[in-house]
Amino acid sequence: MTTRRSLGLAATATLVTAVLTACSGGGDVASGPAIDLGPARGSLVANPPVTLASMPSAADVTAAFSASASGRSLLALAGTPKCGVNFHYMEYNTVGAKGEATNATGGIMVPQGTDAACTGARPVLLYAHGTTVDKAYNNASPSSGEGSLLAAVYAAQGFIVVTSNFAGYDASRLPYHPYLNAEQQSNDMVDAMRAARAAFPKIGATASDKLFLSGYSQGGHVSMATHKAMQSTYANEFKVTASGNMSGPYSMTNTVRTVFGGGVNAGATIFAPLLFTSWQQSYGNLYSSPSDVYESPYASYVETLLPGAQSITQLYTTGKLPTKLFATGALVTGDPSMDALFANGIGTPNLIKQSYRTAVLSTPTHPVWAAAAKNDLLSWTPARPVALCFGAQDPTVFATNSSDAATYFASKGASALVKTMNLEDSASVGPTLAGAFAAAKAAAAADPSLGASPAERVLSSYHGSLVPPFCNIAVRSYFQGVLAAGL
Repeated sequence: MTTRRSLGLAATATLVTAVLTACSGGGDVASGPAIDLGPARGSLVANPPVTLASMPSAADVTAAFSASASGRSLLALAGTPKCGVNFHYMEYNTVGAKGEATNATGGIMVPQGTDAACTGARPVLLYAHGTTVDKAYNNASPSSGEGSLLAAVYAAQGFIVVTSNFAGYDASRLPYHPYLNAEQQSNDMVDAMRAARAAFPKIGATASDKLFLSGYSQGGHVSMATHKAMQSTYANEFKVTASGNMSGPYSMTNTVRTVFGGGVNAGATIFAPLLFTSWQQSYGNLYSSPSDVYESPYASYVETLLPGAQSITQLYTTGKLPTKLFATGALVTGDPSMDALFANGIGTPNLIKQSYRTAVLSTPTHPVWAAAAKNDLLSWTPARPVALCFGAQDPTVFATNSSDAATYFASKGASALVKTMNLEDSASVGPTLAGAFAAAKAAAAADPSLGASPAERVLSSYHGSLVPPFCNIAVRSYFQGVLAAGL
């Protein structure tokens, strides 16, 4: 969840994509891949998958990123590349929220080179991306900002990276996206991993037995849901080494309660229709008609609006979506910054009807609460290490999601397995990373293109641009520590 076109996307990565795209190579299709048109979950449609780009050496990666100021900044944070990276694009079979057969696409980034970090059996990172309104989103492409970030932070340092674009995006046939549906999205990730494993021998990827899970924003929820599923439903097939979950809405019940109580988060009018359409498709009982939930004219088209072809800015400027979630009733906490944030989501024109809001808040048995509880991730106990990275001032996915998860896991006796990493706290991420994050915030505050005031500038960029690269660095360090400890 965030407020940019590609939510959970680091702006520092987006500006290097033109250079990365210039490295694009041909596809493996020309050599005649094996085609599997069967419906089996996790089956790879074309093997080997297409090669989208190839940077054979660490020097190639360094040159690509060094061509821009933002790329140089990212390398300064991520570290000097040790490996080259090959980008592969795959299509695989999975299931929708109703168990219906469908397909999805994703990517595999394979380290290249002679450095010890790039050869032999490599650890695998299964990564879930942040929310995006772009139906054509393809995280496997080197022109994806989040994909570029993954290449610099993980693949160029020796991790095989596997990503899913999620059902409902890119070339997926599913006519909706099962947004924050823990069961479907974890199934999707499992199937992406199955497909990637089938591809590994054909693309020069030698995987070790170390499997890491991570994701940002929506992807943080997905990565934790996948950890839960791999520990239970798929325990005979996968063994998770550790997960690094970043700024995810793990406490869905508390999140819905806060937002409907007037604590409206930044970007709420994007997230609400994604969430309600997903849960309506999944469970069929959140409403009888969109007009039960949404004001006119949004009710007439909102169920098919997202994901789509318009950017968030276009959705707002064309009037397809309003910026206000409710007409009245902002939550007042006494914290000026939070109260200003919440008040900003209240007014007219607004998206959700007061009658529906009242019905949800006044009815403990309302289907919204059942759906939230079903997708709440405070309902399991990890048996493997878990990191929770976040920024304490996040206006989009409130930091209480991470603190609630840590508290819940501790109550189940798993506190020794859980590491919380607050970028605002040098004690939890170290003074170097905390200092660099503070400097990035200061730079955002001084950039007039981001807003009218320093506070507004930081607020607008906090979740979508500031936090992602730093949390990914913190999570990579955590994973490397797990590897060093032999856990």
